[in-house]
Amino acid sequence: MLIPASAHDVRALLSCTDPADEAVAPPDVIAMLADLTASIEPRFAPAAWRIVEAGHTVGLLSLTCAPRAGVLTLGYGVAPAHQGRGLAGAALAAFVQWAWTDPRVHMLKAETAVANLPSQAVLRRNGFCVAGQRMDAEDGALLCWQLGRPPTAP
Repeated sequence: MLIPASAHDVRALLSCTDPADEAVAPPDVIAMLADLTASIEPRFAPAAWRIVEAGHTVGLLSLTCAPRAGVLTLGYGVAPAHQGRGLAGAALAAFVQWAWTDPRVHMLKAETAVANLPSQAVLRRNGFCVAGQRMDAEDGALLCWQLGRPPTAP
C-alpha cells in the first residue's frame, strides 16, 4: 500500500528504533528525504509516500527534485528485511496510477545504479524504458529511466 507522507511523516521515521535490516533507510538518508520533501511540498504535494505493509512502514517513494514542466523524478527504497517480495513494484504501480490522474504530470523519471538489477526490473515491469546513462560523482554510473503519459490517461 502507498500512503502520502508529509515532510513531518518522513522525519518521524528517524525516531523508529528498528534493527538495521528493518530500517527504511539510514538516518542521514531519512533526514535528507524529509528536508527534500519539505522543500518540494509548497510547490507540489504530495512529494513523498510511505510504502506500508500490515500497518508498518517498510519503505519510501519520493520525488527527488521539484517537478519541472510536468516531469516528476522519483526514487524509492524498501527496508532490506522486506525486499524481494514485490513491495517496491506494487508501490511504483500505485504511484504510476496516481500520477496519471494528475493533469500536471506528463512524464515520470527515475535513475538506478547500473548494477542495481532488482530496481531495474521494478521499473521495467511498470513500463519505464531506459532513456540514457549518466555519471554521478557519488553514485557512479546511473541508468536514466522514463515513462510518458499514455494517450488514454485522463
